[in-house]
Amino acid sequence: MKNYTYSLAVHVGSITLFAIAGAFAVTQHLWFCATACIVLLTGICISLYRTQNRQIRMMQRIVECMKNNDLSQLMCAPFNNPTMQQLATDMSTALKNIRTHLNEEETKHLYYENLLNQVDTAVIVCHSDGRIEWMNKPAQRLLGNCNRLPDIIHTALINKQAVVQLPHSVVPTELSVSATHIQLKGKAYWLVSLKNIHTALEHTEMEAWQKLIRVLTHEIMNSITPIISLADTLNERCQTYSPTSTDTLMQQGLQIIQRRSKGLLEFVENYRKLTKIAPPVKNNIRVNDFFEDLKQLFADTRITFYCPDCETPWKADRGQMEQVFINLIKNAQEACCDNPSAHINIYAHIDDEKWKFIISDNGEGMLPEVTERIFVPFFTTKPGGSGIGLALCKQIIVLHRGQIAVTSEPDKGSEFTLTFPM
Repeated sequence: MKNYTYSLAVHVGSITLFAIAGAFAVTQHLWFCATACIVLLTGICISLYRTQNRQIRMMQRIVECMKNNDLSQLMCAPFNNPTMQQLATDMSTALKNIRTHLNEEETKHLYYENLLNQVDTAVIVCHSDGRIEWMNKPAQRLLGNCNRLPDIIHTALINKQAVVQLPHSVVPTELSVSATHIQLKGKAYWLVSLKNIHTALEHTEMEAWQKLIRVLTHEIMNSITPIISLADTLNERCQTYSPTSTDTLMQQGLQIIQRRSKGLLEFVENYRKLTKIAPPVKNNIRVNDFFEDLKQLFADTRITFYCPDCETPWKADRGQMEQVFINLIKNAQEACCDNPSAHINIYAHIDDEKWKFIISDNGEGMLPEVTERIFVPFFTTKPGGSGIGLALCKQIIVLHRGQIAVTSEPDKGSEFTLTFPM
């Protein structure tokens, strides 16, 4: 029976009829008829129970669909009844609406997760005790797959410290730290953002040095140029007359002034190079080929080149990079000049989707106060050094969106680490 009302009326009527007939048969001692009525009543009750089970199975199907997140099912009425059909239609509509809402929420979740993974700021959701609930990919690259915030960052959040520096990091990592308190499902969390500001600080420092050098070189050259011109003119006039002992002394003095002025002019011109670095023209470079060219420039058996990731191209300005590596290798050779068992290693590999070059030596090393200032323009520890070599290298590397760091110990050697994005 497909019509629920009709089926229910028939069952109820049959139960009533056979109950009366059974009672009458018992009063008349018609035991066979009474037994037949009882059997028929039992069958009708079983049929009514099965009819009710059809409704229960429909409800169970809905519950199972919701438990298994299978919201694509359509509900069918077990009986041909307008009320039942409307109920099944409403349930199907409700499941469809829930499915649509969940799909929209999942789409939003994927959109925001992909968006947070694409930004260069590390974003972390954590508990107040530092336990991490979620982090985006930049945070994973910065901190690794850890379950808790590093103690230095957790302490900075508690003390409302704006900037921290990660310890035990080869490449300097200064982080800008900020946090916002949020409530999720009745629980308090921190929404933490970490941004590596070391590169921004390097750019600001580089621009400040460039502005200072431009001003100094401009003023010095404006003062030196007329001195050179005047010394040339006076020297020529002294040569047109018969020289006396006084004139000879004046001529020699003018020649010294002229020579030293030109030397100072050349010295200033060298520093102007720091402000005239062309933007890098990047091309794909095979690192092994790049190393082969460097080997030809340095016929030194103490130097070893190694690159296991030789097939992956490195995108950089080859000319500028040669200048950087030549400068660093020459410095390593000079540091090892007094070591009879000296060795210089140049190792390149890909680490965390970045090209990393390590130039190490076992030379004389440097004191900590020297390594802190080694990239500052004009600073040098070499007799007669200009102090622009490493500053120039750093500017080229920064223009490539890279980083350079140095670790060194006196009498043990130095290690320069260059990191470039893929």
